[in-house]
Amino acid sequence: MAQIDALDIVVLALLLVGSVAYFTKGTYWGVPKDPYASSYANGSAAKAGKTRNILEKMDESGKNCVVFYGSQTGTAEDYASRLAKEGSSRFGLKTMVADLEDYDYENLDEFPADKIAFFVLATYGEGEPTDNAVEFYEFINGESPAFSKGEEEKPLGNLKYVTFGLGNNTYEHYNSMVRRVDAALRKFGADRIGAAGEGDDGAGTMEEDFLAWKEPMWEALTEKMGLEEREAVYEPVFSVEEKPELSADDDTVYLGEPNKNHLEGKQKGPYNAHNPYIAPIAESKELFTVKDRNCLHMEIDVSGSNITYTTGDHVAIWPTNAGVEVDRFIRVLGLEEKRHRVINVKPIEVTAKVPFPTPTTYDAVVRYHMEICGPVSRQFVSTLAAFAPNEKAKAEMTKLGTDADYFKSKISSQYLNIAQVLHSVCPDQPWSAVPFSCLIEGINKIQPRYYSISSSSYVQPKKISITAVVESIRIPGATHIVKGVTTNYLLALKQKQHGDPHPDPHGLTYAITGPRNKYDGIHVPVHVRHSNFKLPSDSAKPIIMVGPGTGVAPFRGFVQERAEQAKRGEKVGPTILFYGCRRRDEDWLYKDEWDSFKAVLGENLTIFNAFSRESPGKKVYVQHLMKQNAKLINDLLTKKSNFYVCGDAAHMAREVSDMLAEIIADERGVDLKKGEEVVKNMRSSGAYQEDVWS
Repeated sequence: MAQIDALDIVVLALLLVGSVAYFTKGTYWGVPKDPYASSYANGSAAKAGKTRNILEKMDESGKNCVVFYGSQTGTAEDYASRLAKEGSSRFGLKTMVADLEDYDYENLDEFPADKIAFFVLATYGEGEPTDNAVEFYEFINGESPAFSKGEEEKPLGNLKYVTFGLGNNTYEHYNSMVRRVDAALRKFGADRIGAAGEGDDGAGTMEEDFLAWKEPMWEALTEKMGLEEREAVYEPVFSVEEKPELSADDDTVYLGEPNKNHLEGKQKGPYNAHNPYIAPIAESKELFTVKDRNCLHMEIDVSGSNITYTTGDHVAIWPTNAGVEVDRFIRVLGLEEKRHRVINVKPIEVTAKVPFPTPTTYDAVVRYHMEICGPVSRQFVSTLAAFAPNEKAKAEMTKLGTDADYFKSKISSQYLNIAQVLHSVCPDQPWSAVPFSCLIEGINKIQPRYYSISSSSYVQPKKISITAVVESIRIPGATHIVKGVTTNYLLALKQKQHGDPHPDPHGLTYAITGPRNKYDGIHVPVHVRHSNFKLPSDSAKPIIMVGPGTGVAPFRGFVQERAEQAKRGEKVGPTILFYGCRRRDEDWLYKDEWDSFKAVLGENLTIFNAFSRESPGKKVYVQHLMKQNAKLINDLLTKKSNFYVCGDAAHMAREVSDMLAEIIADERGVDLKKGEEVVKNMRSSGAYQEDVWS
C-alpha cells in the first residue's frame, strides 16, 4: 500500500478547505457586507458584485413581480414600495422593488409571460426623467433599442406591465415621463394591465389619485394573472434587533452619518445624492428688514472638495429634523426610554434595501433619516389602525383610512404630520405597539432640498450662494403653524454663526453640530445637482429674466456673471430683469447689488420692479410690468433673446407664459393661438427656460 507523505496530507487538506469554501460560499466565516461602505459610501449607484440582469435577479430570489421606480424626491420610491408590499400581502405576489439605475434593459424582450413589471415614474422639471431613470428612458425611447434577441417587430410581446406616473399639472409637460414610457412599451408590443395611472401634485391630489387608481388596477391584474385576494395583514420587510451589548458611544454605531466614510470621520468624493460634502458656511445674513419674516443669504465654501458648479445649477441641502418634532415623535410612539438604544436593522425580504446604515439608534433614525414632518398617507393610517392603543382609536384610524373626505378634513387640510395625527386620535396613551419596522417602511426617507444657486461660477467657483425664504405657514382653522424643515435649520445655523449660543428659530431646536459634533463650526451637508437652466454661451445674446421673490436667485448669478464678463472686456448683450416683491423697504432682495451691477453694465442692464403692496387698489405683479413693456420684449425676442422664468409654478410661471403669448400676438398682429405656438416652439428650442417649483 502506497505511503501518504506530509506533502500529500497538505494537498488533501487544501482541497478539502477549498471544497468547503466553494459549497458553503463562506457561510461559516463570512462577514455580512455593509452596503453603506466601499462604493456606496462614495455615492456610487453601482452595487459591487450585484447583477444588473433583472431576470437573473428575479430568478435568484424567486420573484414574479418587479416594481421599478424613477424617483427624484423619494415619493415614487415610496409608492413603489407600497405597491410591492400590497401585492405581496393581498395577492400573494412574490414582489421586489428595483431602482431603475441598478439594472440593464436589453433583455426586457425575454421577460417571462407569467411575470409582471410595474413602472412608477416621476416627471422631473420640464418633462425630464428623474436622475435615476435617465438611462432607462433614453434606452426605451431610442429609435431602435438594442434588445437582446435582435430585430423583432414586437420584441416586448411577452411583457405585461403596470404604470403609474407622478406629475404636476402646473408644468407644461405634465406626467410626460410615464406617458412616453407607456407609449414606447406599447409600441414594442408590451401589454399594459389596467389604466395608466397619473397623480397630480399640482392639484394636491397625488395621494388620492394613487389610491383611486390602484384598486381597479388590482382588479384587472387579478383577472389577467389569475390571482386570489386574501386578507392583508402586516408582514415586516425589515427586522429590528436591539443590541444591548453596544452603546451609542461605540465608534461602530451610526448616529446620523450617511455612510461609512463619514462614520470614520473621512470625507471622500464624489459628492452626490448618496454622499454629501460637509461644507463650512463662510457667510450668512438676513435679507429682509422686517421682524416677522426671514430670507437668508448664505455662502457655502466648497473649496477642497472638487465640487464644481456652473451658473444656474442647484445646491442640495441635507436637512436635520427639528428637535421639537423628534421629541414629539419619540414621545407619541412610546420610544422615550429606549431612544438611544442601539438597533440593527436587516432586510427580511432578500431584495429589500435598508434606507440607512446600521447599527444605529432609534433617535438617530428619527432625527436624520425619516421624513417625520412630511404629508401623511391615508393608506399608512389604515396600516397603523391595527396597532392602536385601544378600540376607540382603532375605529377612528380605520375611518380616517377608508373615508377620503373625512381624512381630508381632519388630516391633510390641516397639514398634520404623523405624530400629530396619532396624538390627535389618542392623546392619552402612547402608540408603543407600532413596530419600528412599520415606521421605517411607511415613512419616507428624508430627502435633500434643492435651491437655485444665486452666484456665478465664473465669479466665485469655490463658493456657492443660496437665497432662501424661511417657511412659516399659518393654516386657516389649524392650531399650529407649519414650519419649513430645512429653511428653519438654515436659520438656526445663521443664528449660531451670528453669536446665538442656543439658536431656537420659531420655537424649533436643531442638532446643528451634527452626529458626534461633525458639523460643528457651522457646517452643512450639501451636494450639487446640475441643471439645464443656463445662460447662452454667447454673452452678447440678449436675455429676459422674470423672477419675483426668491425666484430672483439664479438671476443674481446671471447678472453677476455678465457684469464680470463686461469687466473683462467681453461684449455683453441687453440684460432685462422683471423682479417683484411686496415693498421696497421690506423685502427688495439684493437692492444695493443691483446698483453696483448697473454701474458696470450701464444701459445693458434694465430692471423693472413690481412692488405689489405699495400701489393703492390693484396689486402690481411682474406680468403687469411685462404688459407695459411689450414692445421691448418683442423686439428682443426678434433678436433671438433667451427668456427665463424662476419661481412659483402654480400661478406666476403660468401667468407669465400666458402673458408672453399675448404680447407676441398683440405685437406681431397674429391671433393668440399663434402666440402660444411661438412660446411652445421657444420652449422646445431652449429659448424659453423655467426653473420653477410648486
